Amino acid sequence: MRNKWDYIARLEEAIMELHCCCASWHKTVPVHEVLRGQTVWKGDVEVFNLKGHPKAKLCYGWSRRNGKNDKGERFVTVLGIPPVESALTAVRVSIVADGKPTAKQKPKTKVAHYRTPN
Repeated sequence: MRNKWDYIARLEEAIMELHCCCASWHKTVPVHEVLRGQTVWKGDVEVFNLKGHPKAKLCYGWSRRNGKNDKGERFVTVLGIPPVESALTAVRVSIVADGKPTAKQKPKTKVAHYRTPN
């Protein structure tokens, strides 16, 4: 199993490729989002400082299993641009984006996904 620093490095690389700026890890924030008494998301969100991005100073990221038998890895990155002001709001925006909202519900913040090559 890869250690946390390998994971951080892969996530950092994905952020730099997706958002065309430099990223450096800042901290890990545990998030537990509950809706109507049910857990809808639980995990660690990595927070990165950005350098060279025109609008954002922070980026929030995490991974999830992807592909056949969940053997792949898919990174989710959310720029810290309002309304995203914390790891929790980054997760909430990602949930809404994954739910294929209508034009009226569509968040203003872009959620980027990066699949690692298998």
